[in-house]
Amino acid sequence: MTPAHDHQLGPGGRTPLGELLRGHRTAAGLTQAELAQGAGIGVRTVRDLERGRASRPQRSTVELLADALGLADGPRAAFLAAARGRTTDPAAGAGIPTVAAAGPATSAGTPFALPPPVELIGREQDRIDLAALLTDEAGPPVVSLVGLAGVGKTALALAVAHEVVDAHPGGVAGVLVGEGSDPADVLAAVSAVLGASRLPDLAVRLRGRPALILVDAVERAPNPVAEALRRLTDAVPTLRVLVTGRHPVGVPGELVRPVAPLDVPPPGVVDAAELARYPAAALFTARLARVRREPPDRRELPALAALVRRLGGLPLAIELMAARGRILDLGELLDRYGDRVLDLASADLGRRGWEPAGSAVRAAVAVTLREAVATSYRLLARPERAALRRLSVFANRWSVELAEELLADGGGAVTDPVPLLDRLVELGLLSVRGTGPFRFRLLDAVRDFAGERAAGRGELTAIRRRHAVVVTRLVVRTAPELVGPELSHAVRQLDEVTSDISAALAHAATDDPLTALRLAASLTRWWRLRGRDAAGRQWLRRLLADPRTADADPVLRAWALLGVARLAAEHGAGAQELPAARAALDAFTAHADVTGELEARTVLCALLIATGGYDEARDQARAVLALATRHGRVRDMAVAQNNLTWHEIRLGDLGGARRRLARVDRLAAQCGERRLRLLARANLAEVARHQGRYAEAVELGRRVAAALAELGDPGHRRRVLGTVGLALARDGRADEAAEVLAELRADADRVDDTLPGPGRGPEGGPVGAGRPEEGICALIEGTVALRRGDRESAAEWFGVAVEAGADGQDRRDVVEALVGLAASTGDPAVRDRLDRACRESGIRLLPYEVALLRDSGTGT
Repeated sequence: MTPAHDHQLGPGGRTPLGELLRGHRTAAGLTQAELAQGAGIGVRTVRDLERGRASRPQRSTVELLADALGLADGPRAAFLAAARGRTTDPAAGAGIPTVAAAGPATSAGTPFALPPPVELIGREQDRIDLAALLTDEAGPPVVSLVGLAGVGKTALALAVAHEVVDAHPGGVAGVLVGEGSDPADVLAAVSAVLGASRLPDLAVRLRGRPALILVDAVERAPNPVAEALRRLTDAVPTLRVLVTGRHPVGVPGELVRPVAPLDVPPPGVVDAAELARYPAAALFTARLARVRREPPDRRELPALAALVRRLGGLPLAIELMAARGRILDLGELLDRYGDRVLDLASADLGRRGWEPAGSAVRAAVAVTLREAVATSYRLLARPERAALRRLSVFANRWSVELAEELLADGGGAVTDPVPLLDRLVELGLLSVRGTGPFRFRLLDAVRDFAGERAAGRGELTAIRRRHAVVVTRLVVRTAPELVGPELSHAVRQLDEVTSDISAALAHAATDDPLTALRLAASLTRWWRLRGRDAAGRQWLRRLLADPRTADADPVLRAWALLGVARLAAEHGAGAQELPAARAALDAFTAHADVTGELEARTVLCALLIATGGYDEARDQARAVLALATRHGRVRDMAVAQNNLTWHEIRLGDLGGARRRLARVDRLAAQCGERRLRLLARANLAEVARHQGRYAEAVELGRRVAAALAELGDPGHRRRVLGTVGLALARDGRADEAAEVLAELRADADRVDDTLPGPGRGPEGGPVGAGRPEEGICALIEGTVALRRGDRESAAEWFGVAVEAGADGQDRRDVVEALVGLAASTGDPAVRDRLDRACRESGIRLLPYEVALLRDSGTGT
């Protein structure tokens, strides 16, 4: 193709002034008006010179233009020579409009016109991949780096271009697109920086010689750039083009590479060495070092991690935030700007790397994240913007399926979200990380911006209502898998959407309480497994008390009531919720809901054990076994057998308890219920401890505790640790018992809610329904003290254990504490209290307890 401006060329292949002027100006990213202002001349003079209408300008005018363009050495001499009508040798590179003076040495006749690279953090794999693409002879002719403003596209492109210089003997150069550029401008700039006067000459010059051109900021003139690149790649097959912009160019053979933000540390990572492994944190630390001498201290590390997560790993945002570290510490930065990241701004964060050296034109460009996101937002079509506003309601990562549900219109028609997601990734608005279903996430700045737009259009309430419905459907679908072989997968799936569950519940509780009740009733088991029993119970009680849920489906309300009772059992409040469990059982029975009836009787069994209703507890467990057997419900048969084991321990029939637990293990294996098998083994460890088989109890208990930690069941894990600690204490292994105590107490510090008992839940069998953690620790401390002969200290600890269990959930533990207290003090009143507790509960003392009392002189 012959460019439209060929007629401007002088005779003999000379590079006329107008051609060079346009190339240098375009490469510098200046408009004609900006160049005229920088040179102190009229814009008409610049326009006439570029169009060839000025025969020979004054020398002073040409020198002013050279100064404004930042030309030096060879390029300046060539420019002045063109103004005087002298010939230059394009092949020597004398007429190349350089963008920066610095650069690696190249062989004679090989043009090189790039700014120096900047320090890159966390882009190693991107650099390797791009370098491979650009040095592969069969690679694409055009590689486009696309993404949000400030994500680091230009820095990455410059670094890669510098790395592949040796593979491009035809030259490596860069061009910055200016506002209002036309195809001729782009072609002129590319030809000039690669040492040719026009496109045909460039084709001749690069025949058989690979060359690379970096075209930056294509969004300033997308259509002209696309046209110019089509003509370039057709005319010069050996030319490779690396493009940066907000969106792809759209030319044949283009390979689009979205540039993602830097990886951020997940919640909970606050160690300095661990944080340094995440590029976003490393970049923040490096930029902070430029404005203050002291590195972040240990107290600031949580704020550092929270800041880079809030900034979404966006390098521009990190640069802007770190710059404020000159005045504020990191905690103050988080408090002051954590909710205002869209308004972060600086007066001089333009494309300084592309400005001509020594240029008199340096416009201070105000940049905010809001402006950066708004520019990409405007590239979306109207339906795409509407979809982005809806997707902004997701608090964390989400799946294609969730997006599809959220974007479904009111009539139930579902729009395929894949093309939309591809478009958002293409523009750098959407992050895709990992390989699981929940791998999509809007950048925080994008989510905040789209949320503002939704609020401004009055859409936010409807979007949040839809979000609550979508999240509730997900939880309702997942809840049945929280028992059985898919438990681990189901728990992880709900963990992935924890933030969205919280947001949906909070909004629906006010706006749509029926949806909130359905959501909360389905979360009971997950709350319990994650140690959130107190908060979950509060949610359920609040929603059940809301008059707007009074007419809800009776079965739904029954499940919510049962959830209240189940969660109360976890933190010692079972006595308060016995009426709720009974009401749930009545409702399930009235509606012939077998699943509900089995669950209600199981929970009642646990609550009755905790509150002293032992005979009725046994009756409920037997009823569960009969109903489950009649309906072939193997898992519920195993649960009933597990709960009946408690009564054999109560009667001192430890051999019978072992045999029953073996049946539990077989039934649980039959239905693939790993968690129930673990609970049976935990109970077996407790039986072994009561039998004096301490080594077996410790070994089995430790294996179960490790498995429960992996599974995510903090309540039962704590109970198993208590069993291990008591076995160690009884066996005289005081140092190991102290280590278990430290682990139990550290675990208590990590839990925000009131701690559930150490593992005795509604399905926990002989270890009941849990008890305050204070009690199990005191029992271990007392046993250790008594074992070493310190009766005074032992008495104090056993007293604490008795009081902790007074309103607790397992009278067997109270009896054990009373035995220790009686043995420590020899007080007849304590022995009377022990006898009374045994009579009321039907608990029989075990042989080692009888021996302990006899040896202390308080019993026979």
